Amino acid sequence: MKVLKSISSDSSAISVSSPFYIGSFDNPNSILVSTVFNGIGFQSWKRSMILSLFAKNKLGFVDGSITPLAINSLAYSNWHRANSMVISWILNSLNKTIADSVLFLPTASEIWNELHQRFEQSDGTLLYNTQQQLFSISQGTDDFSTYFTKLTKIWDELRIVQAIPLCTCAAAASIQIFLKINASFKC
Repeated sequence: MKVLKSISSDSSAISVSSPFYIGSFDNPNSILVSTVFNGIGFQSWKRSMILSLFAKNKLGFVDGSITPLAINSLAYSNWHRANSMVISWILNSLNKTIADSVLFLPTASEIWNELHQRFEQSDGTLLYNTQQQLFSISQGTDDFSTYFTKLTKIWDELRIVQAIPLCTCAAAASIQIFLKINASFKC
């Protein structure tokens, strides 16, 4: 029986589990999300991008857990290539005006942070608009499934926009226990 040998016997070959790995289907012209971000709906766009980047093992390039390597590092070219790919994916998922405004930032993490600072604002207007959507939604001619999907989407957006501070006091622990106990008594 013939044993297949690795395509490359080079010790610098990148493992497919490495965040530096670029697969044959990875393309800098790819758009990872279904909707190009135009300044509206940042939370949905961000969530879609996070899921896509995580699936491609590239989330570390935007969340800062994969830091830029020194130019004289042996792995610098691998880091630079993967960072450039992530930058391309981000730019392709933004409308032209927004993409042009972050085009010259050197790392995917810096682009991500800039977009985050600019568009992820839990301000009163966004909260008010989301609450208004929730208060004004009605089933109308929609079937129950469609109506429920719309309602759930608004609730999820409200949960993200409405920042609820983390509480670690004894009362919070009691509330969590109460919620878990009562959750088991669903009809």
